Amino acid sequence: MKQTEKRKFGWRDKLGYALGDAGNDFTLMLLQSYLLVFYTKVLGVSGAVIGTMFLVTKFVDAFTDTAMGRIIDTHTDKNGDRFRPWIRRMAIPVVLASVLIYNIFIEGWPMWAKIAYVTVVYLIYGSVCYTGINIPYGAMAAVLTSDPKEKTSLSTFRSVGALLAGLVIGMVAPMVVFTKDASGNDVANGPRFLLLSIIFGGIALLCYYLCYHWSVERIHVPNKKVEKGDLWKSVKQVCSDRAIFSIILISICIFAATGVMQTLNQYLFLDYFKDTKMLTMTNLVMMGGMMLVAPFATKISVKFGKKEGSIVSLGIASAAYILLLVIRTTNPVVYIVAMFAAYLGLGFFTMVSWAMISDCIDNYYVEYGERADGTIYAMYSFLKKMAGAVTGSIGAWSLSWIGYDSLATVQTEAVSNAIYTVSVLIPVIFMIGTFLLIAFMYPLTRKKVEENARAMKALEAKENGGNSK
Repeated sequence: MKQTEKRKFGWRDKLGYALGDAGNDFTLMLLQSYLLVFYTKVLGVSGAVIGTMFLVTKFVDAFTDTAMGRIIDTHTDKNGDRFRPWIRRMAIPVVLASVLIYNIFIEGWPMWAKIAYVTVVYLIYGSVCYTGINIPYGAMAAVLTSDPKEKTSLSTFRSVGALLAGLVIGMVAPMVVFTKDASGNDVANGPRFLLLSIIFGGIALLCYYLCYHWSVERIHVPNKKVEKGDLWKSVKQVCSDRAIFSIILISICIFAATGVMQTLNQYLFLDYFKDTKMLTMTNLVMMGGMMLVAPFATKISVKFGKKEGSIVSLGIASAAYILLLVIRTTNPVVYIVAMFAAYLGLGFFTMVSWAMISDCIDNYYVEYGERADGTIYAMYSFLKKMAGAVTGSIGAWSLSWIGYDSLATVQTEAVSNAIYTVSVLIPVIFMIGTFLLIAFMYPLTRKKVEENARAMKALEAKENGGNSK
């Protein structure tokens, strides 16, 4: 591992890295929050079919994510960079694939043709294009700096970038994609989904461009030699690492908790609260709660530790979700207040979660003496996407289980009440699981992270002949 002489780590790196995740989320968050609505309400495909498609297609990522991670670990460009080039190469393909997902012109196709189309395009976007840009982007944090405090700031800025994208989508999308029918009911407007995907896609391209030009890879690792069976050996070794395995489980649980809420929130306000205008306020309040934590995340991490701070923050979020389940409110204002408390708690963990992954990558280097950034992040990304697929499937399947009629303008009272139950109960289960995992399984305390930072400097000095920079 060689630390190259380039400009000092600073604001351009932080802003560039933040914009990279904003670019990702201008397509991904739109998909996670509104794709199910588009498929069921506009194209008329049943929730059960879409839920199954979400789950089955993600198994393809077992191959594409692993392959992408391996490519990263074994190939660099002429300047020695292995991550940044992929942001430039895949920016346009991922945006085009996102736009094709909301192709309103297939609305009149036979159902079998619609299902075939949405499956193929969903695969192209998620398993090929998004994989090709997100895995290099995510793993890149480990080579922008070797300083733990700077990595935490990168994680915070990345989370802020995602939050800003989510804030824009949360405020703008409900006002654009939902319109009133002749009877005054809220309905999904198909052509507006396509228009919104084009606008957000253009913003994503600008974010990717700035991320590429403002980021600097300061740590260059020699390409790994590929030997027969080496990939499987690395996968098994990574899976046996407690830190990596636990952060994967934690991420799966937190992603499932928030993912189900994001998937079903549209239906909750459309069919239970019957007020989609309040959905914009809900998204604003939730993102605002997370943003309030951002200025303090790095300071809290340095003083108390990322694990230690996350235990408290996830406890607060779990309590807010449990309260919603117990009181079963019919008042959207009460729901919004509880979501503010939940996302205030989630804010700290979100801000430092990416730094925790970098800590796990560093811990692996200390434990095994080798860098496997791409492989580790690829496995993390695949399992997180599997969690997303299961989450999306749970949300879609639950609509069918409770008897949701995607073609009906107004649902029955029993179905509306069931929407509230599944929208809150599932997040409660996964939030409690997240809290228990971070408290009792995740091993990287503040003391351990600091020990690893010192050990990495010693390893670097040894590899550079005793001259650590």
